[in-house]
Parts: sequence; C-alpha cells; structure tokens
Amino acid sequence: MTNYKTSDVNGYFGSYGGRFVPPQLEAPIAEVAAAYAEAVRDPEFLAEWEQLLADYVGRPTPLFFAKKLTAECGGAKIYLKREDLNHTGAHKINHCIGEALLAKRMGKKKLIAETGAGQHGVALATAAALVGLECEIHMGAIDVAKQRPNVLRMELLGAKVVPVGENVVGGGALKEAVDSAFEVFARDYKDTMFAIGSAVGPDPYPNMVRDFQSIVGREARQQILAKEGRLPDALVAAVGGGSNALGLFTEFLDDADVKIYGVEPAGKNLEVVGEHAATMTHGSAGMIHGMQTLVLQDEEGNPNPVHSIASGLDYPGVGPQHAFLKETGRVSYQTASDTETLQAFKALCRHEGIIPALESCHAVAYAMKLAAELPADSVIIVNLSGRGDKDIDYVAEKLGI
Repeated sequence: MTNYKTSDVNGYFGSYGGRFVPPQLEAPIAEVAAAYAEAVRDPEFLAEWEQLLADYVGRPTPLFFAKKLTAECGGAKIYLKREDLNHTGAHKINHCIGEALLAKRMGKKKLIAETGAGQHGVALATAAALVGLECEIHMGAIDVAKQRPNVLRMELLGAKVVPVGENVVGGGALKEAVDSAFEVFARDYKDTMFAIGSAVGPDPYPNMVRDFQSIVGREARQQILAKEGRLPDALVAAVGGGSNALGLFTEFLDDADVKIYGVEPAGKNLEVVGEHAATMTHGSAGMIHGMQTLVLQDEEGNPNPVHSIASGLDYPGVGPQHAFLKETGRVSYQTASDTETLQAFKALCRHEGIIPALESCHAVAYAMKLAAELPADSVIIVNLSGRGDKDIDYVAEKLGI
C-alpha cells in the first residue's frame, strides 16, 4: 500500500523533498529536525499545543453546511470547514503555535519567517507574543502595499516587518520574502528559529507543518460522520505551498472512495508565463528553497515570475508532498482563474454572509463547479482556510464597488 501520509527517513516523498541547504544551514536545520522529532514524542508538548488550540485559537472550528450556496449551484451538498473562525482569521495559527512552542523548547529567543498575504505573519507574530519571543517577518514589497492591514497587525503584535524586493521587476512577492528570510537566518541562527509558513522547504518542515495542520482533517472527519453518517465524496482546498490543503487531506488519504482536489491559481491567463501560479499544471521537477519539487521555471532552472489575485498563492513552487500526490494520482489538481475566484468571493458573501479570503475562494470556485456535476446526495467538504478582511479593499477596487 502506498504511503501517502509522510516522507521516508530522509525527508523524501517518492522523488520529491529532501534537505538541500548551504553548509552554514545544515546544522541549524538538523537541530530543528531533531528537536521536532523529540517534541512530538513528548505528551506534555502535544498537550500544551492542543490546549492552546482549544482555549486560545478556538478549536474545533465548525463544519458548516452552506445551504444557500448548495441550492444556487445545484447538485452536491457543500460543507465549509470554517478555519476563517480561528483566532487571527486563518488556518496558519495551527502550525504557528506549534512552531513557537518548539522554538521556546529549543531555547531560542526569536522567530523569523516569510509571509505572502500576511496571514502566516500575523499568526506567527501572535504566537511569538503569546510565548514571549521576538519575531521578524519578511514580506514582498508588492504584498506590503496590497495587504496593509496585516502589516499593521504584525507591527501592533510587536513583530518587525521587513519589506523585500522593491527593486525586483514587478515588485517582490512570496519567493523573494522566503529568500530574504533564509538569508538573515543563515547569519543569525544560534538564537533564532526559522518558522516556515507552509508545507515547503527542507526536511523537516513539510512534515512538521503538515502534522500541525492535520488537526483540520481529524476534526472534519468526526464532524461529517456526525452530520451525514458517512465520509464525504470529495474534499477541495486551495494549493499554493499547500499547508491548508494537507491539513484537510491527510486524514482522508487512505480512504480510496474519497476524491481529493487541490486548486491552484490560473491567474489572468493559464497559458502565459508570469500570469498564473499553476505549478502543478505547468511546473517541472526542480529545486527551490531547499527542496526537490515541482517548480515553474525557465530552461536554466530559474523560477519564473508568477501571479495570483491571492497573495498567499503566488509561489513558483509547491510542497513536495503535493508533487508526490499528483504523481501517484491520489489527488487531482485543478485551477481557478482570478475571475472565477472573484465570482466565488461574491457568491459566498451574498449567499452565506461569509467574507472569505481570496486564497480560499479558489477552492470555493472549483467546489461550485464540482457540486453542479455531482448527484444531490453527494457531499463535498471545502477548506475555507481564511477570512477576507485583509482583501476587502483590493476586492472592492477590482469589482468597482
């Protein structure tokens, strides 16, 4: 039976993954790997994390039947896993609490990370404040301008926000933020832990982030059994780096009758380089940020420019486990365009009174199409990974409101 759920001892999912870092980072990354392996065997560490998820984050999040959206689409029932109701407004807090606790356990004084839409940055700044650590967040200049409310939140929480890539053509985005944060970490790793914001990067990060996020799927499984008396027919989640998707998918990977769909950004034009971020659709095997995975790249192996209406998805790579799940056929990877994403945003606002994150709306957009194709007794669970407060000014401009 194929092991879909975790890597081998060297951090590989099939031919994807591994740990490819410069010599000066080999020891600090190995230190994180050893500390995490020890921590997850410690019942006290796990109990503290679970207690904070319950008492501080507000878990479990509801599994909500979107009755009016279902009626509008016709066909299958659409359930929303409401990660947008977490403290800080997205799924990111699940692994950020875990990373902050791990850093404190290791005796570190500071957390450093990248962010795209700002949700990981806000969540990590929150976790750092909670456990008493310093926090530094690197963010692409284009995203600093686009996601100003989240920048202010990070600063209010005590984090230092570092804009990156002002001189990059088109403005720095998520890739440049990751590059910059790794560069600083390489110079200051003794007192600092790098807290990656998705299921990407060198081993152990893809496993570690997925493990912390898998609480989403464990809850969803129990909730759908209670509500419907059976497992869902399909799961749908947006994929950039891939943390929210693996959070939902992991608990169901061994259930062959549950179809699983990851949805990535088709952007403005799926056929034009630089106008989408559809790594699973157009990417090829390559190296990025310390891992072997699928990458949108040129003939020389340099990452291509990417675009998504959702800042948290505009990344030219993807988590190595997703590359493996595509290769094995366990997960079907689809796309949603900027236009479809905006339509899904409006639909969820108008039909269900929920203002969702643009990242999540990629999943909603595909789920709406899928629901119309399935029988009325079918069930779909969508991971509504975040709320859209951060996006309302940008969406209003795009919609001419």
